[in-house]
Amino acid sequence: MSTIINPATDKRMAEIAEKVHNGQRLSFEDGVYLYQSEDILTIGQLANEANLRKNGNKVYFIENMSLYFTNVCEAHCAFCNFRKDQGEEGSYTLSGEEMVRYVEQNITPDVREFHIVGGHNNHVPFQYYVDSLAALNEHFPDVTIKAYTAAEIDFFTRISGLSIEEVLKALQGAGLKTLTGGGAEILSDEYRKKMRVNKANVDRYLEVHRTAHKLGMRTHTTMLYGSIESHEDRINHMVQIRELQDETNGFMVFIPLSMQPKSRNASIMRRNSAFEDLKTIAISRLMLDNIDHIKAYFINIGTQLTQMALTFGASDAHGTIVKERISHAAGAVTPEGLTRKELIWLIKGAGRIPVERDTFYNEIEVYE
Repeated sequence: MSTIINPATDKRMAEIAEKVHNGQRLSFEDGVYLYQSEDILTIGQLANEANLRKNGNKVYFIENMSLYFTNVCEAHCAFCNFRKDQGEEGSYTLSGEEMVRYVEQNITPDVREFHIVGGHNNHVPFQYYVDSLAALNEHFPDVTIKAYTAAEIDFFTRISGLSIEEVLKALQGAGLKTLTGGGAEILSDEYRKKMRVNKANVDRYLEVHRTAHKLGMRTHTTMLYGSIESHEDRINHMVQIRELQDETNGFMVFIPLSMQPKSRNASIMRRNSAFEDLKTIAISRLMLDNIDHIKAYFINIGTQLTQMALTFGASDAHGTIVKERISHAAGAVTPEGLTRKELIWLIKGAGRIPVERDTFYNEIEVYE
């Protein structure tokens, strides 16, 4: 594969391309330069090259179901429209039995994973969160439980008095198999202060995943971009994730999450551009050379841009979801879920091979 660059006019891009061709790691400065460049086609082509080297033409998806036990939250993050105060209209906290009934009414036969996140509800004890997973695990033992963000795990240590390791072991005993990637936002304590992210700081987010990896879990990680952060902040975020991956090799996938406005009626000027979304996915692929997969999250960027992202470095089209709530509470105008047929069509439309997977990227069925 050749990349068309004029070294006389863009020597730096030619140097970066040479690194990519040779499988060399990009530097922090390289990443910032890519963000500053307007040559999105070259960036996309390089990311596609890097992805094809890792994953070939395969693009993965899963039949999963998103669950939200509670939207009551002690945190007041500036970007969140999902959270509620205890007793506020629309607030709720479901018991394990109530969630089991909801799942029985909405689950599809081939769901392989429960994706569970929610509010930091300090009106219930830590045991509530353990029992919630145990109820699902008892009734649906064949469905993998992917639950809680690193920020939620940190919150559990505060309300329980237990260590990170003790919290994770208690949850593993209830059926937890892996952590979700949320709570990372931007890994900058200055950003977190400005955006009122009054939950796990950068060190705690990374330490939770480090500990989970030590306990044998493979986990997911995210980056929420498109607010006040700089391009340098985004690259620094990726570098910190890359360094932890060098240490533990515990991350399976990196998920760039495009910030949503608080209103579904917000103008396009309040949303990230398609160029910014594609560029971020591509740069993520190029910077995170030690993580196998970059996810294109259709909930935030839409189905058609997700399809385009599959040629800009993404190798995961997420899953069926059934009914997503957090991004839609914040103003997402995308579908709340897709069917298996729709995901297969979406992936094939990009000239890729759809692969149904389990939570840990084991192949279930390849749709040639």
